Amino acid sequence: MNFWWILYVVDGLLFVAVLLTVLYFLVFSVASMMKHRVEVKRAKEQYRYIVLIPSYKNDKVIVKTVNSVLGQSYPQRLFDVVVVSDHQSELVNMQLAQLPVTLLTPDFEISSKAKSLQYAVLHLPRFKIYDAVLILDAGNIVKPEFLKEVNDAYVSSGTKAIQTHRLSANRETTAARLDAIFEEINTAIFRRGHQVMGLSAALNGSGMVFDFQWFKTNIMKVRTAIGEDKALEALLAQDNIFVDYFEDIYVFDEKVHDMKQFNDQHARWAHTQLHALLSHVRYLPQALINRHYDHVDKIVQWMLIPRTTLMGIIALMSVVLPFIYMTLVIKWWIVAALIMLAFAFATPDYLVDEHFNRDFAQSPKIIVEGIVNIFRAGGSETTVRVSTAKKWLGKLRAKFFGEKNRG
Repeated sequence: MNFWWILYVVDGLLFVAVLLTVLYFLVFSVASMMKHRVEVKRAKEQYRYIVLIPSYKNDKVIVKTVNSVLGQSYPQRLFDVVVVSDHQSELVNMQLAQLPVTLLTPDFEISSKAKSLQYAVLHLPRFKIYDAVLILDAGNIVKPEFLKEVNDAYVSSGTKAIQTHRLSANRETTAARLDAIFEEINTAIFRRGHQVMGLSAALNGSGMVFDFQWFKTNIMKVRTAIGEDKALEALLAQDNIFVDYFEDIYVFDEKVHDMKQFNDQHARWAHTQLHALLSHVRYLPQALINRHYDHVDKIVQWMLIPRTTLMGIIALMSVVLPFIYMTLVIKWWIVAALIMLAFAFATPDYLVDEHFNRDFAQSPKIIVEGIVNIFRAGGSETTVRVSTAKKWLGKLRAKFFGEKNRG
């Protein structure tokens, strides 16, 4: 086995994986540019909502979030607010206790958003009846007409799950601006583009609305310590429930303030994607046979190379190959142009401001730090994610290669 044979094999395998990911992004990015407005009529019915706000160590923003929800123009008798205050200060809990909300203060040894949501459902008053549940994050801010718009959209959609449009509430730092850009790229490709193509939108972690009975049953099935939105996506797909997306209903989200938070967040997303893939890839043949295209699409999404890693591979091959064999690099330059085109289509004009070029110049550093961060097992939460991934990889090896599972 000589050097050139190894080079051709590695180059070919990497290029096929990268090309398929880039084409997926490009197709849905182009689709997102097509005009597609869902007509939302004023609902004749006013549903009753339970608003769940899990908050883990978010002392600085949680009170502001709750006040924005309480200031709705929607009739207050038709919605209740539950705050799950996990490891927050006593002062903040005292402030929350003075507001007309249900305050829950669990003390989890290992905290997760899924655990907080399950805790909230288990502690809801049994005599209260709700039509739908709205999930918000600490740091989310909503306008006074938000719940009214949500009710109109949810009634009009006729489905059991909808996703609203999450926008950046702050862009004062490089990390916040990049986070806002990546958020809008995700929205264009995985929500608006999918909606245009007739496929379910991806969930966003907050600004999500579900049928209450469906959520009450299915949130208890979520066992992962991370990525509850991916777990809920899989459950919705298995139940053949369409997720509708509403572009004009906004949730303003507090973005990360520094690059460490930015890289930690993207490492967490990469581990979540891997866990989702290993958990659900076995359902792909059945989904294909039954023509459950939303389910197929979700599994394919989780097969895609994470963007930070994708850009790192493209950059590495584009820079290194010219010094080895110039002919091999041409296709990498083409795929680099395609992914930049896809991201350009998906980036809204208002985010291309006077800071854009300076922020973009930091992308090589961000790519390197992001890739390193994915494989770094720093902190208790990351350790849990890595050990979970190792466990599932062990199961996969045992299943396909007959090796003993050491996970």
